Amino acid sequence: MIRIHNMTTQAVRNMASIPLEGQVKCCICLDIYTSPVSIPCGHNFCLNCIDGYWDTKKKAECPLCKKVFKIRPKLRINRDFANIIEVLNSRSKSPTPKDDFVAAEADDFPCDVRREYKSAVKSCFVCQASYCENHLTPHLREPALQRHRLTDPDTFSTSHLCKNHNKPLTRFCKQDHTPVCENCLKTDHKHHKTVSMGKQINHIKTNLRKTQAEIQQMIQTRLRKMEEIQDSVVLSQKIKAEELQRSSNVCSLLITTIQKHLDWLNEELEQSQKEAENRAEDLVEELKQEINDLQIRNSELQQLELTQDPLHVLQSFPSVRRLPSTREWSEITVHSDNCVGIVKKAVSNLVDVCKTIENKLTEQEADKMTQYAVDVTLDPDTASGWLVLSPDRKKVSYQKKKTTVPDNPQRFDSCVCVLGKQSFTSGRYYWVVQVSYQKKKTPVPDNPQRFDSCVCVLGKQSFTSGRYYWVVQVTDKTDWDLGLARESINRKGSITVRPDSGYWAISRRKGSHLSACAGPSITLQLREPPNKVGVFVDYEEGLVSFYDAEAKTHIYTYSGCAFTEPVYPYFNPCVQDNGKNAAPLVICPLDVNEGQNITIEANTKSERPEALTYPKSVWILCQQPLNNSS
Repeated sequence: MIRIHNMTTQAVRNMASIPLEGQVKCCICLDIYTSPVSIPCGHNFCLNCIDGYWDTKKKAECPLCKKVFKIRPKLRINRDFANIIEVLNSRSKSPTPKDDFVAAEADDFPCDVRREYKSAVKSCFVCQASYCENHLTPHLREPALQRHRLTDPDTFSTSHLCKNHNKPLTRFCKQDHTPVCENCLKTDHKHHKTVSMGKQINHIKTNLRKTQAEIQQMIQTRLRKMEEIQDSVVLSQKIKAEELQRSSNVCSLLITTIQKHLDWLNEELEQSQKEAENRAEDLVEELKQEINDLQIRNSELQQLELTQDPLHVLQSFPSVRRLPSTREWSEITVHSDNCVGIVKKAVSNLVDVCKTIENKLTEQEADKMTQYAVDVTLDPDTASGWLVLSPDRKKVSYQKKKTTVPDNPQRFDSCVCVLGKQSFTSGRYYWVVQVSYQKKKTPVPDNPQRFDSCVCVLGKQSFTSGRYYWVVQVTDKTDWDLGLARESINRKGSITVRPDSGYWAISRRKGSHLSACAGPSITLQLREPPNKVGVFVDYEEGLVSFYDAEAKTHIYTYSGCAFTEPVYPYFNPCVQDNGKNAAPLVICPLDVNEGQNITIEANTKSERPEALTYPKSVWILCQQPLNNSS
């Protein structure tokens, strides 16, 4: 190939070894140059060839050296080079020797450079053309063309030639979504919108890159989830080892305690039996002594009876007629069941020890909950219309007059409810809540997150993984609900608090016992109602547990919850009943190192009909640091 610019001596020497015909052919059309032009990198092409090539590319680049030009070069015909080409063309018009001409057979694929010249031996996927042995030479010689993928003409024609016209598929029909040839544009696809194959391929590759980016994002997300799962497994193994050690210690303590009680029981039984035997021996000795005294007195009486001296009888009788001093034996008994009750006492003592151990374990477990403490705030988008939230989202109050709030899918519209702002999708969480009421209702905008009928509010934060713990003060309250709610719960109209409706909660009504809102409810038998309720959430394990935070005893656990979406702390202080239940629910501060701040979400407050009167009620959510160890 002739290069007009920057011709070095070595380049000229190399070109001298190449036949002249091979040096004046365009690498695009593989024919002698027509209107030759030179581009800045020094390579030469036909004017129409390079112009059409650049039309299919986003950037102007050389087909051979791939040099990219920031600005598309202006093409001008090289007149001197064109004159040389014209001379060569005039020479080539002389008859071709018969030995060089081999006509293509009817069934062969013709060479696209000279279709009447020879049969094609190879086809190029990049050039979209088939070549005879002579015209294939540039692909075997030029480094840039050597990178093109070649194949057999049969294979190429099957996928790259129009089945109807046996022409290269150079255009793409946007209407029929199929490649077409130039002849197709004149027939079946005459009025269809088409683009060049290069442009369509670029469009497809752009979409491919977008899809690849999405796939990479999905891969990264799954890698992070896999790492999270693996970390959870490692943590689970660590917890298992700790629990095994605890169980081993507890079992060892129980075994030691049982052995001590067994030893004590044996000693008690032996001591009781020994005391009984000693008492029996003492009584027998005393009886023997009394029998001996009575026998002596009886002998004295017999002798006196045989005495013939009247005076002696009269003098001795007063002294012998008195009976010896003896015990009243009718009330004296030796019990044979002296060991009865000792075993029961031992078992009772053992039960007390086990309860002490159980309480200690529960206390330790409750202490661990604080590491999952989460600072809950309320979500204003879920609060019903008659609930008013404070600016810091730490308080929510009722007003008698209903306020119009923007409607949204998250808002409760019938129940006076609100969700926490934070959602949980994994992990463990714990929080404590205190709630109270106020009479005056503040107008609030309606929204899909707000409760409009139920007296409810949600935490501002949602949880999607991990473990969390919070504590809620319920002192002096006769009615309340506490727990967890999923993001997709119904917030408009009446609601049913149970797991299949998206709630995991416990409740108290009329100052009586507590119930688990399990649908149907389960009565919880507690010695005393709690003053503070701890809520613990383990997102991955699907656990929601409730504790008496002061007594450090377990209240109830929902297991197998299978969380699949964000979850929020859920609170319902319930309405005042003739002056009762006016105390607040308070989210208590927890002594932990760090954590996330949870605020009250004002948009979740519910709207209350004016016909129903609600007393003053304020929920105070205390700011607290958290631990992100989950």
